[in-house]
Amino acid sequence: MEKLQEKIMADGKVLSDSVLKVDSFLNHQIDPVLMQAIGEEFASRFSGEGITKILTLESSGIAPAMMTGLVLGVPAVFARKRKSLTLVDRLYTASVHSFTKNETNDISVSRDFIDETDVVLVIDDFLANGQAALGLIDIVEQAGAALGGVGIVIEKGFQEGGAMLRNRGVRVESLAIISSLANGKVEFLEEEKAL
Repeated sequence: MEKLQEKIMADGKVLSDSVLKVDSFLNHQIDPVLMQAIGEEFASRFSGEGITKILTLESSGIAPAMMTGLVLGVPAVFARKRKSLTLVDRLYTASVHSFTKNETNDISVSRDFIDETDVVLVIDDFLANGQAALGLIDIVEQAGAALGGVGIVIEKGFQEGGAMLRNRGVRVESLAIISSLANGKVEFLEEEKAL
């Protein structure tokens, strides 16, 4: 997605060979015009899958999930990383290790919001090692729902998550695939090479 790549080049900050900071438009401050375009692109790519729910992980996945749900006309559900007083029973849970934060969280979704009648599209902001996507897919499987695919805003193509998911037969659609962050420079993988 050219608009996203341009935004990454203009406002993204390479912190290391494996970390790209995009908090000025994606996961701290949100660019609503870009987010609308992201939602439209995901909706276009998954329009034939019969999606009934969008599933993401708080908090950075919420904006692209909401915009995709808006375009598709379906609810967006987010997995919580922390327990709340109102979310205590009838839960699907999975463990997810965060590459960026170097911590493992149990994520939870109420059984009231996903069930065996759903076709679920998993959306997340980044795909690196694939742990968040695997945790969300685990929740879809626990619910007995069908997985319509995984939509990723930015994939780190130089890490194993995308290949691991694709090798399992999961449809992964990434809007920008980064091939390298070496020497402080963002390089993108051409889409046809990614698949």
